[in-house]
Amino acid sequence: MHRSAEESSLVRSTSSGSNDSELIAAETVAAISTPAGEGAIALVRVSGPHAIPIADKIFRGKETPREFTSHVQHLGDIVNESGGLIDQVMMSIHLAPASYTGEDVIEISCHGGTLVTAKVLEACLRAGARAARPGEFTERAFLNGKMDLTQAEAVIDLIRARTDLALRSATEQLEGKLGEKIATIRSGLVDLLAHIEASIDFPEEGIAPDEGDKLRARLDSVREQITALLATADHGRILRDGIRVVIYGATNAGKSSLLNRFLGYERVIVSDTHGTTRDTIEETVNLRGVPVRLLDTAGLRTSKSDIEREGIARTEQSLQKADLRLHIVDRNAPPPGHFDQNANGNEILVLNKSDLPEHAEWKNNNAIRISCVTGEGLTDLENEVLSRVGKQNLRPENALAINLRHRDCLRRALEACDRARKAFDETRSPEYLSVDLKEALEAVGEVIGTVGVEQSLDSVFGQFCIGK
Repeated sequence: MHRSAEESSLVRSTSSGSNDSELIAAETVAAISTPAGEGAIALVRVSGPHAIPIADKIFRGKETPREFTSHVQHLGDIVNESGGLIDQVMMSIHLAPASYTGEDVIEISCHGGTLVTAKVLEACLRAGARAARPGEFTERAFLNGKMDLTQAEAVIDLIRARTDLALRSATEQLEGKLGEKIATIRSGLVDLLAHIEASIDFPEEGIAPDEGDKLRARLDSVREQITALLATADHGRILRDGIRVVIYGATNAGKSSLLNRFLGYERVIVSDTHGTTRDTIEETVNLRGVPVRLLDTAGLRTSKSDIEREGIARTEQSLQKADLRLHIVDRNAPPPGHFDQNANGNEILVLNKSDLPEHAEWKNNNAIRISCVTGEGLTDLENEVLSRVGKQNLRPENALAINLRHRDCLRRALEACDRARKAFDETRSPEYLSVDLKEALEAVGEVIGTVGVEQSLDSVFGQFCIGK
């Protein structure tokens, strides 16, 4: 028998018990969960305490939705307020707490036309649902304790994954592996804090903090675990955003031709006319499992054209933000005026047009030689790019990685632990250790959403599409 709306609307509150959580618990939301456009099937999802009564109002079949067995599909019709047929659908109900959001959920599989899907959603809204905000279904899952905040963030990473490595990283985070590491750190801090505070609260019992190397080892273990996670921040940025590779050089050196070669199709116009590319063009490629954001830039030269000068200025801005720079040079010509023999470590010199004679001044240069016409040397260039990426510890065995929000929280936690270690070394009173360890514990708790996450929720879930 179906439970009452009051029983279905229980939401796990955060540590501060926000009014937003209570408001979410009282409302029922609906959204189209499949991408916009035409397709065979579209999915409309409804979640909240009144999901089943809403289904009863709009569904006509052999049984009413309140009589459905949970997680079983039923054939029937969706009707409007006047009883007119909208579409023949498959509907299932998912009773709380055994649903994605932890609330009562109905899922309607209708035909995938743009109009019919909109009409089905409209029927849900007219029956009492509210249009869901972006990411609200996953936000409810978090608030109802179905997942921690790192797992919720993994959902959007999973959706946006463009390579196998990014997909595996998101999957492992969704499975809770990052949350487990954070929980281990948090447990260590709780144990330390409990011992320290016991010595403060019950000094007459003779309880004292671990002495000497034992306490230092426990604190250092926590610091090492935090440091290890912080070391994955760049890895995480590249997995989510891609490594930023800027292709630059003089006009007509072959920059656009190289971008087209990487992409495998003619994305950029290639011409013998100098200054053809006047703006930065960005495309992402999957380079053997690594997402690479390739930026083709305006050629470097002195120009009287205001438009071309603006393009060159943008080239220089892109170079400042690059993770890796590919300096493309025409090997048939002498080194250009802007050529720097002592370029830094994040730059690869590429001599293009290896199908033509090489100028004598390049004879002893160890640059990578390619031909965008024949494809010669492109494998060597890919190997070198991946080698440079590998130096940033982006390897298949390192799938788990933190994001920028995690990094901010963990940095604050590590700073607090460092202060606690200093207080311990200086043999200061336990009260000083307690303050620092509490600050570290709170910062670590923010990562998984156990404390102080109200300001983060909009930022996290606002990245989602509507219906997820």
